[in-house]
Amino acid sequence: MNSDDQFIKWATDLQSLAQAGLHYGHDVFDRERYEKIRKIAGEMMAARTGLPKEQIKTLFLGDEGYQTPKIDTRAAIFKDNKILLVREKMTQEWSLPGGWNDYDQTTAQNCVKEAYEEAGRVVRPVKIIAVQDRNHHNKPILATNITKVFYLCKEISGEFKPNDETDACDYFALDNLPKLSLGRNTEEQITMCFAANNDPNWQTQFES
Repeated sequence: MNSDDQFIKWATDLQSLAQAGLHYGHDVFDRERYEKIRKIAGEMMAARTGLPKEQIKTLFLGDEGYQTPKIDTRAAIFKDNKILLVREKMTQEWSLPGGWNDYDQTTAQNCVKEAYEEAGRVVRPVKIIAVQDRNHHNKPILATNITKVFYLCKEISGEFKPNDETDACDYFALDNLPKLSLGRNTEEQITMCFAANNDPNWQTQFES
């Protein structure tokens, strides 16, 4: 772990301890101490990442209760041994269709929803490829822990239309991938999806 990652880990640990203390603590003076620790953790994160204070407040300090990971789903959709990727409008980088899991959706339902919203594809999830801790695989390291769920999906129908999030969609061979959005998916993760698609006996990967 490099120095930047370690610094962010310390800030994240402080924030998590402070958040738990605010949730479970009842003593008014202890709560004041936890609020101060949480504020310091936010200032540490802002200083190291350069993110605006409002964004730090929303992403890093906006949760309540016991801190748990957020969930991100990704749809691996294949045709002729090529994988479907969408281009993010803001960054012009490519990723598997996916995003945050809505509070009222199962991970499979959310995968279907994101595939339709970002790629215009109606799909059916057929297999969980992997469940991963984002910070073990993707950069940059984020303050909020994220669990990524990759689904192998069967394409049923659909056609891409530009939308608020993505402005292009295409199928790519593994040896001809475009510039990837590494925070969303790496070449290693795309390679894993190809392996799952080509292996009828694929077993879901997860971290122990």
